[in-house]
Amino acid sequence: MPLARWLGVGSAATSDARSAARATDEALIHDDPKLLVVFCSQSCDLRAMLRSVHARSGDAPVIGCTTAGEITPTGPRDGSIVVIAFGGEGFAIDAAVATDASSRLRAAGAEAARCLPRSDDHPHHALLLLSDGLAGDQQQILRGAYGVLGSGVPLVGGCAGDDLRMTRTHQLYGDQALDNAVVAAGIASAGPLGIGVRHGWRRMGEPMLVTASGGNRVYTLDDRPALDVYLARLGIPTPATHSRDAIARLALTHPLGLGRPNGEEQVRFIGGPDFGDHSLSCIAEVPQGALVWMMTGDAGSVLSAADAACGDALDALGGRPPLGLVAFDCIARREVLGDHGVKDEIRRLAARAAGVPIAGFYTYGEIARTRGISGFHNQTMVVLAVG
Repeated sequence: MPLARWLGVGSAATSDARSAARATDEALIHDDPKLLVVFCSQSCDLRAMLRSVHARSGDAPVIGCTTAGEITPTGPRDGSIVVIAFGGEGFAIDAAVATDASSRLRAAGAEAARCLPRSDDHPHHALLLLSDGLAGDQQQILRGAYGVLGSGVPLVGGCAGDDLRMTRTHQLYGDQALDNAVVAAGIASAGPLGIGVRHGWRRMGEPMLVTASGGNRVYTLDDRPALDVYLARLGIPTPATHSRDAIARLALTHPLGLGRPNGEEQVRFIGGPDFGDHSLSCIAEVPQGALVWMMTGDAGSVLSAADAACGDALDALGGRPPLGLVAFDCIARREVLGDHGVKDEIRRLAARAAGVPIAGFYTYGEIARTRGISGFHNQTMVVLAVG
């Protein structure tokens, strides 16, 4: 007989301790949880909220993070809490945390990845990673995880948010609210786990050569200051006349596309400019010598990408109906879709989920690696289907 598995979701419009208790009780549809995952607003008393969740978790680990908005079964929310519970004998799950991530990104990824359980009864695996997207080059975290797990274990997750303040995010572990950390859950399952990833952006104009970069900072494109080239491609003169906030708003709808040797194209979110050296800061590494493109998109292309990501995740279940979906959606996509579009996006995902729970959060970066060493994305939709 197949080992029993279940997935429950609870949510509340506010993220105080009492609301957290209600959301947790709603998620615990059975009494044998193996993992609780919490996504919530930065605005709440995180420690009080976590104590409330932790008191109900039994021996199950609790992980989570703060967000730039929450995805609930009834649609997108802000200032709320969503709790996802994995349970039943069909799951074997352990959790881990790595602190002081910014000073040792690769080591932090490796430390977090060591929590994956191995069991002949649970042949399907994935590592759920939640990181501080403001801590530095997120690809180093994934390289550390890859060094421990190799290519056979998919990675999925996202970077914590702070309601778009872009100053300090929190990662949740047990009853602790941490920052500058990586939290992980190693999931072994008796049933399949499907991952879909699509971005919906398209190239705009001719490619540019990254002629000077370091880490996640791009200094020159085609041997000219990167900020000047970026604005010129958009037909915008004199960088000094523009505020950092104005350029950040432009970047939400005009990311950089990064060509990869395997033919894939990844999106790089531009976090902001430096008016001193006219460089651009991205959320992840843009290697020197790489070809990049300006990217553009619209509500239609972004919604189509969400449909495709969900379809890919469900297809990976091999015909097995899902227990639930977990979505990691970049906050920049919300800016493109607007209030009506973002509600439509979640309705479309819910329709594909055919009545099973769906939950997640709006991120500062997305993690999805099903093959190869790379797996960090920006302005992308990632869907985990639990079969």
